[in-house]
Amino acid sequence: MMRRNQTWVKQALGRMFLLLLIVLGLVLETSPVQAQENTVDYTLTELHYRDFSNKNLQRTSFAGADMMGANFRGANLKAAILTKGSFLRADLTGADLSGTFADRVIFTEANLTNAIFIDAIATSTIFPDAVITGADFSGAILDRYQVTQLCKRADGINPVTGVSTQESLGCP
Repeated sequence: MMRRNQTWVKQALGRMFLLLLIVLGLVLETSPVQAQENTVDYTLTELHYRDFSNKNLQRTSFAGADMMGANFRGANLKAAILTKGSFLRADLTGADLSGTFADRVIFTEANLTNAIFIDAIATSTIFPDAVITGADFSGAILDRYQVTQLCKRADGINPVTGVSTQESLGCP
């Protein structure tokens, strides 16, 4: 009798679990997403001089990509993965890079005028000769040495956030 009760309880729990999965599947079902640029994975690609201006590239991966001279003016790169990417002489004017994972990225001679780097993780990332006028680095995780270097040329106020570049970097 005890064994039959245990079997019945196991079957009932199994049915309840299955029903719970079905209900959760119905509740969490999402509507179809419109096709957009961020459905493409650009990991380890060569994107020299490509035009991504004003594109929605949110959550897109550019890990290890070479974007020399690429145009990202006004692009939405929120939460993108940029790890080990190279933005040599790329134009990121007004781009939103909030929440990006940008460790070990090269921004040599990049134009970051009015770019937004709020809450980005940019450890071991370098910015030699990058234009940072009006860029907002509020809450970004940057190497102390890079902050020191960026503070030497930090100026301007971001037109979207209203925060000065110096203030966002915590410059003295």
